[in-house]
Amino acid sequence: MANTSLKRVLVLGASGRTGQLLVAKALAHGHEVTAFVRDPAKLTVASDRLRVVQGDAREGDALMNAVRGQDVVISLLGVGDSFQPNGLIGACGPRIVTAMERQGVRRLIFTSGFGVGETYRDAPIPMKIFAKLLLKNIYRDKAAGEVPIRASGLQWTIVYPTGMVDKPARGDCRVGERLSIRGFAFISRGDVADFLLAQIDDATYVRKNAVISW
Repeated sequence: MANTSLKRVLVLGASGRTGQLLVAKALAHGHEVTAFVRDPAKLTVASDRLRVVQGDAREGDALMNAVRGQDVVISLLGVGDSFQPNGLIGACGPRIVTAMERQGVRRLIFTSGFGVGETYRDAPIPMKIFAKLLLKNIYRDKAAGEVPIRASGLQWTIVYPTGMVDKPARGDCRVGERLSIRGFAFISRGDVADFLLAQIDDATYVRKNAVISW
C-alpha cells in the first residue's frame, strides 16, 4: 500500500465488519480517526487517536458535526446482510455531499458494490442474475445515493468491490475503472480496507470508479 501522510479521517459505517478493519488499519498508520456509528457498543477498536461519534447519517446535523474538521471522509455505509435497503444510501448520499461542501472537506472515498450502476455491464451472467433476484432494491438504493456524489465538485472516488469475504488480505488485488470478471468474484474485506486507506493520498481514481477484485 502507498505511504500516506497523517490525516483526520472520518469513517461512516465504522462498526461494520469492513469498517472496523478500516478503522484499525487507519489507526495503525497513525491517522486520527473519527468513527461515526449508530451503536458505539458494536465498535471493538480502541485508541487515544480514535473519536467515536454516535449518530445516524440520515440526520443532517449529526453528520455535519462529524464532518467538521476532517481531511477525508470514507463511507462504508450499508445494511449489512439485509436485503432491505430502507432507502439508506439514497438518503445519505446528498447529506454527505452537503455536509462536506459546507465544512470545506473535499476528499470522499465512497464504497458501493460491483454491479451497481454502469458496473453492471461488466458483471458476468451469474452475478447479474443474483443482482436482479436478491440485490435489486439494494443496488437501486446505492445507485440513487451515487447521483449527488457524481454531480458534486468533491474529489470523490467510488469503489466497487466484488463479493466481500472474511478472509485474510492477499495484497494482490486487481483494480481498474473496468475489470474483466468471470463467474462469482470475491475480495477480502482486509484488501478492501487497505485499498480504501491507500486512496487518501492517491489521486489515480479521483472522480472515477475503482473496481476491485481478486
